Amino acid sequence: MIREILILIFISILLAGCLTSQPAETGTLQVTSSPSGAEIYLDNQYRGSTPGTISGIEPGNHTLEFRSKGYRSWKAVVSVPSATSNYFAALTVQPGSEQGTDITSRATIVIPPAVTVQVSRDQMIVGDLNIFSGTATDTSSVTLTLFGPGYYANGILLDQVKPGADTIWTYTWNPGTKIQSGTYTLIVNDAGNIVSDRTSFTVVGNGVVSVTPSSYAIAKGDSVVLSGRCTTGAPSVRVVLTGPERFAGGIDLGSFPVSADQTWSFRYRTDLSMPAGIYSVYVSDVPQTTTGSSQFTIGFAS
Repeated sequence: MIREILILIFISILLAGCLTSQPAETGTLQVTSSPSGAEIYLDNQYRGSTPGTISGIEPGNHTLEFRSKGYRSWKAVVSVPSATSNYFAALTVQPGSEQGTDITSRATIVIPPAVTVQVSRDQMIVGDLNIFSGTATDTSSVTLTLFGPGYYANGILLDQVKPGADTIWTYTWNPGTKIQSGTYTLIVNDAGNIVSDRTSFTVVGNGVVSVTPSSYAIAKGDSVVLSGRCTTGAPSVRVVLTGPERFAGGIDLGSFPVSADQTWSFRYRTDLSMPAGIYSVYVSDVPQTTTGSSQFTIGFAS
């Protein structure tokens, strides 16, 4: 009985080891060429000569290349599964050389396209336009896709633009006044979707700015909390206080950040030298697309 129990324990240990130590599946390439003896390069790494076998390859896309003296190089992107695949390349004679000579065949150099993008305004006001521009080499056109709030949430294809002879392209975006405020991301792709570039900018406007004092009657020397909302997408608001005598021309109290919940607040402490009277507080988003105001008195509190 004890012997049978020990055998069962031993078998369980073996099964557990098999379940926990299974190696990751990899792919294998069996490669041949005509003529044979060509150098094999996988992802630009030398892997022997043909005929040959390359094992332990991570499944997915890889660059496979054959090089041989006196012949054009053969290069392609191949999809390697988690199994064994066979690839064959028929090399052609390099112009100006004879088969079997010592003239070295140079691998074909593939220059990938390149694109760049920039915007004329990192922050634009609703109703303004923004000029997108950049460079594009080795591609017939660039595709512009814009992501942002509302209508642009899933990305909108703006246009396909052809670069000029100097490889420079431009596009004027004039969305009008119906867009939402927020952050926008512009993605530019080459014609073959091989390379891309992106940039971001903000749109401010189409919202409200408000201010409310914590008390409408304040005694000299007391503090008042000025707070409100800003839904224009601006990162901050500017507060100006007007009132009697030296406050008649307005006193700039400063700029204050807008929180993620679109609210702002500021504690203002009055002083005993402030004249009694009615004071108005004006708040505007930065860069002044919308303004709000409120009033309170100083010196009349009981």
